[in-house]
Amino acid sequence: MNFNQIKERLKDKTVGIAGCGGLGSNCAVALARVGVGKLIIADFDIIEESNLNRQYYYHKQIGLKKVDCLSENIQLINPNVKVETHDIILDSDNIIDIYQNCDVIVEAFDKAEMKQMIIETVSEHLSQTPLIIGLGMAGWGDSNSIHCRESDNLFICGDEEKEVSDDLPPLAPRVGIVANMQANTVLELFLKNT
Repeated sequence: MNFNQIKERLKDKTVGIAGCGGLGSNCAVALARVGVGKLIIADFDIIEESNLNRQYYYHKQIGLKKVDCLSENIQLINPNVKVETHDIILDSDNIIDIYQNCDVIVEAFDKAEMKQMIIETVSEHLSQTPLIIGLGMAGWGDSNSIHCRESDNLFICGDEEKEVSDDLPPLAPRVGIVANMQANTVLELFLKNT
């Protein structure tokens, strides 16, 4: 399958991305570059200088809303991608409304309790929609420990061990590997059996 055929298969697909930080911004950009038709992105946060070590933003965007800047950055990369933004704190109620028409949902939260909440919400209310989460990407090195594991309609990308801490911060290389693994898993789901 050549790139034009891939873009043709992806142009009518919708991917929801819950969170626009390190995982979400990098995954969204990867999906935009390959021609996914629509991205639904949600986050409530603003860009801080400390985000620039791993998130797909620029110094001039510090202090601005992540959803607005990510949408702008995506349009600069691929103006054919439709981007729907939600400047909101996601919860178990609005996740259903925002992502109910997605072909795939990508989880990109920082906090474990938010990851648990989206897993429970999607499995209970949107069980036919694949959910791809990131788990275990802190620190540096040890690239071979990063993998993707499937459990029913849940796909877990990361090493499933290394949690973020002061001594093990999230850094661009490992976060980028996991974000791109999430994007690659989206492509596998969309392009399998072709």
